[in-house]
Amino acid sequence: MAICRSRAFILVLLFLSSFSSLYFNLLAKKLFLHEFNPDVPQRNISILLWHWPFGRPYRLDGDICHKMYNISHCFLTDNTSAFPTADVVVFHHQELSKGRSSLPFDLDRPASQHWVWLSLEPPVNNERLKHFNGLFNWTMTYRRDADIHIPYGRTMQGGDDLSYPAAPNRSCLVSWVVSKYQPQQSRSSVYQRLNNHIPIEVYGMWNKRPLSRKKLLPTIAKCFFYLAFENSEVTDYISEKLWRNAFQAGVVPVVLGPSKATYETLAPPRSFIHVTDFDTTADLSAYLKHLAADKQAYEAYFQWHRTHRIKTYTDWRERLCQICVRYPHLPANKVYQDLESWVYS
Repeated sequence: MAICRSRAFILVLLFLSSFSSLYFNLLAKKLFLHEFNPDVPQRNISILLWHWPFGRPYRLDGDICHKMYNISHCFLTDNTSAFPTADVVVFHHQELSKGRSSLPFDLDRPASQHWVWLSLEPPVNNERLKHFNGLFNWTMTYRRDADIHIPYGRTMQGGDDLSYPAAPNRSCLVSWVVSKYQPQQSRSSVYQRLNNHIPIEVYGMWNKRPLSRKKLLPTIAKCFFYLAFENSEVTDYISEKLWRNAFQAGVVPVVLGPSKATYETLAPPRSFIHVTDFDTTADLSAYLKHLAADKQAYEAYFQWHRTHRIKTYTDWRERLCQICVRYPHLPANKVYQDLESWVYS
């Protein structure tokens, strides 16, 4: 009798083991299909932009994220009446700090709603940060350690097969476009010392030689080099001065901003000249003149086009759609109790 009971017990265990294995296989298959099959419905994410950055709106008709960027289940609106049902509300810092917009303290904020602090400006341009402590769940900036990383541009694998004219077709050595010139900035000091050694074509509001958007890149393209000097030398801040003004114009950028290591991580390989590589501006000037006279050496700075290409981000809608890409991976209960400390870290 004991032997029969033992056999029965073993059979039950085998059955349960088989059933358990089958169940977990089916469950794993279901999860796999849900994760990787775009036809499987997923939860929609609604994003409310409380105010447009710098007051320049874009059209949000229809399923913009899917239609323009192939990002599904992501819906954007700038209709503030959607506040009670929005999963995410985005606030651009400049409008808040300048008093052109205010936070909706008069409305009942849903417990599950996440607020995003958005800024593409360096810390020095983000005023009154202490007023916003304990309010925002996520940050959205150019910094790689932001919750939602939105750079001005990025380097991608795969050459673009573009080639740019070398020495014979360049009519000037160096150009610089600057509108908000401030003498105390590092870039101003470097420019003044460089200008003692080499001629620099300067454009922008500062010297009353503004360039229209249509004329910007063609004007820069006439030169061998472009001064992609950032107004702040802070973590990860590499703006359109590199990604658009230099790279899209097809010239070699001379950069001043974050560390050389940061540029090496983010920019295409051997695509730039970093100011800190030279002991003096006289040494830098001599090197630029040498490159301009040596076609082969100059063209070496464009070899990255064989293996890499760049992508620039200019449309705020594309940036906003990136929230949905990051959403499943973002911390649900995070709050920036000291926003200013993080911004200046």
